[in-house]
Amino acid sequence: MPISEELAKEIRQHWQIHGPFTNCLGVFRIVLLSTSIKLLRGQASHVLRHTFASHFIMNGGHIVTLQHILGHASLSMTMRYAHVSADHLSEAVKFNPISG
Repeated sequence: MPISEELAKEIRQHWQIHGPFTNCLGVFRIVLLSTSIKLLRGQASHVLRHTFASHFIMNGGHIVTLQHILGHASLSMTMRYAHVSADHLSEAVKFNPISG
């Protein structure tokens, strides 16, 4: 996943102090418990991927680039991850060449 140089620096610093990061699921569950978000069992591991994919597309990312980031063999699989909000769909009208 592409990250900023600033984040890469923070990760390197964290690794030097705490060693390699191996699993975020425990921390993710603790954070979820502090919110009103309720996920079905087994769903937590994919929530971040879906969220990243949706925001990547809504922020103007290209679907084929996202396919490579997520490691999908098919574009149709990537499309399952890239949920677009209703606001972004209505905004898409401005890209129609005949919408004036």
